[in-house]
Amino acid sequence: MPLTGRFAETADAAIPLVPIAKAGLEDWLGAADPAEAAWLRATGFRAGAGELALVPGPGGGLARALAGTGEGAGLWSLAGLPSKLPEGSYALAPPPGVEVDPTRLALGWALGGYRFDRYRKAEAGKAVLVWPEGCDRAAVENLAASIGLVRDLINTPAADMGPVELAESTNTVAAEFGATVRITEGDALLEGNFPMIHAVGRASSRAPRLIEMEWGEARHPRVAVIGKGVVFDTGGLDLKPSNGMLLMKKDMGGAAHALGLARLIMAAGLPVRLHLLIPAVENAVSGNAFRPMDILTSRKGTTVEIGNTDAEGRLVLADAITRAGEDQPVLMVDFATLTGAARVALGTELPALFANDDSLAADTLDAAGKVDDPVWRLPLHQPYRKLLKSEAAELSNVGSGGFAGAITAALFLEHFVPEKTPWMHLDLMAWNTADQPGRPKGGEAMGLRAVFEMLRRRFAG
Repeated sequence: MPLTGRFAETADAAIPLVPIAKAGLEDWLGAADPAEAAWLRATGFRAGAGELALVPGPGGGLARALAGTGEGAGLWSLAGLPSKLPEGSYALAPPPGVEVDPTRLALGWALGGYRFDRYRKAEAGKAVLVWPEGCDRAAVENLAASIGLVRDLINTPAADMGPVELAESTNTVAAEFGATVRITEGDALLEGNFPMIHAVGRASSRAPRLIEMEWGEARHPRVAVIGKGVVFDTGGLDLKPSNGMLLMKKDMGGAAHALGLARLIMAAGLPVRLHLLIPAVENAVSGNAFRPMDILTSRKGTTVEIGNTDAEGRLVLADAITRAGEDQPVLMVDFATLTGAARVALGTELPALFANDDSLAADTLDAAGKVDDPVWRLPLHQPYRKLLKSEAAELSNVGSGGFAGAITAALFLEHFVPEKTPWMHLDLMAWNTADQPGRPKGGEAMGLRAVFEMLRRRFAG
């Protein structure tokens, strides 16, 4: 997501943009030009979150713009302004004595300018923001580009975002940062011992593949990042109804997050040995589709009975997690649009976090709070492992009884994580169901900034 046209280099002739909270409005009005104060009172400006007031100058031009921030300036306070403000250059001008985070506000502005315009011209706002003084410009550019990548990948229809295109996107990111990519494709998955990735993807005319990318120095701690790359999910032979299939282009949202996180790590130069794994498949229907009650043997050797072919994401993740664990990473994290149960529990905006390590979970939750990227921890309740029992195999891919679906899915994945390896799983929506400032309806990065901030603190200090 290039930021050309969203920011200005100099403040020459820039219009002051004043972020103002409800609590500070009266003080600001008391110190303002009486005519401006009268104008704002007459127009009913109350500095509520998202409110915008345009103050005319003596000659009829725009003297300043006031952006209401409600309880205080945060990440999204300016995010709605690129499309609301008149054409022009604006310079951040907080009230005297009021401290704001210029990096956070600039990131919100950048994300507010996002448009998905691959298939139709999307009109962009013509307002530009002068890079605020004290802003970490490199961080804003890295985060905006990586979040834009995640959104673009998810928003692209499955016809144009299949396993091949996911691999091409990975190659593009790898080339930017000098990473290496290895792809295991089609029947080579069987030869390479990735049987569950092959089983899930073999029914599609677009061959399944495991995409692996490595970057960084071998002496640095190894970090594995895994993303569910189901480019479209029909449900397989347990076919979804049409309304359940409508948004399934986003079922590769975990892969998009994993690639976005990899880009953040590489652009920031974190001292880690990065291992990215994306099992890229289409869960389609044909004569060779895997079936309910089939028994698959995983890469780990565990036999898995298929209770439902629509619970396919955990199967491909299991083989990828096993592969990642073979290189003994110090930390593993996976992203997946895995269960509707997580959405029932937490809604569409709050990713569920599962972790086998309390310090890893605590660090991520703390980071999430600091960067306004909320996640919520759910338990890996071990007694629920009994719900994954199968009469014919060592595991079932679905939990019995119909309850705790997000937990049983996470417990299934945990089975394939090497013992004593810190691991975290994010079960997320990856989609905004409605427009909000800086967060248009469509593909969305959720929990991405939280995980990156946790990694940055752990490995870069």
